[in-house]
Amino acid sequence: MSPIQHHLTLLDGGMGQELRRRSESPATPLWSAQVMLDEPHLVTAVHRDFIAAGAHIITTNNYTVTPQRLARDSDPALFQALHAAALGAAHQARDESGQAVRIAGCLPPLVASYHAEVVPDDATCRRDYRRLVEVQAEGVDLFICETMTLTREALAATQAAVDHNLPVWVAFSVDDADGRRLRSGESLGEAARAVVAAGASAVLINCSVPEAVTTAMDALEDLGVPFGGYANAFTSAADLAPGGTVDGLEARQDLDPAGYAEHACGWVARGASIVGGCCEVSPAHIAELAERLRT
Repeated sequence: MSPIQHHLTLLDGGMGQELRRRSESPATPLWSAQVMLDEPHLVTAVHRDFIAAGAHIITTNNYTVTPQRLARDSDPALFQALHAAALGAAHQARDESGQAVRIAGCLPPLVASYHAEVVPDDATCRRDYRRLVEVQAEGVDLFICETMTLTREALAATQAAVDHNLPVWVAFSVDDADGRRLRSGESLGEAARAVVAAGASAVLINCSVPEAVTTAMDALEDLGVPFGGYANAFTSAADLAPGGTVDGLEARQDLDPAGYAEHACGWVARGASIVGGCCEVSPAHIAELAERLRT
């Protein structure tokens, strides 16, 4: 066993894009949540495959199940049912795997990924992140605030989750051209310090290109909490408009499992102790990364 393995946590990869590969249904603005209605068995299967690949943590499939997204793209009355289905799929996969993996509840952007300008006002953020926390808290082992593009958005999600006395990890999405800044333009270092002060027990970078995640590591090294990253494999995720579908995004050709693992192992070499994958990162990618980190 390498020294890395004593403290490394391996996350899963991108649920939404993996479901797109397996589903026969067209993409919708609800992304992976639509599959909870039409093909729920696929969600359990993807979770199970990530566990088999070596993931220590799987994240619930509720990324698009927010009050705002349901009001825009579906039916707000589905909020409870979709969360129950997402939790059920994760627990079923864990039970069937026989592995002691942890289940992370997902606290996503309320309106859209990558677009800080559409984040609601603070009172709305606090109210709706509390709703998301309350509906998941009994069924998860920790929370991950994912793809945070704005400091106040991340703080609202963090504070809502901390109140339930579960570990809270915050994952920021950074500018693909400058990993030192959030997509809002704010300083990553300042945002990271703010969420740690609010109670976050780990800080990550997610859903940004791997090169930006590498640059971002400099801002996380001195926070006093575990840090890491899980990148996407898109050419430019920021091209996705609010309410759009992933059909408009293009995958990079250089980030096959071996290519992606090179980047992730670089983060570990710089002190990252939590790594995994985001959009376009498959079970095969996670399996390759797990194998690299075992040697």
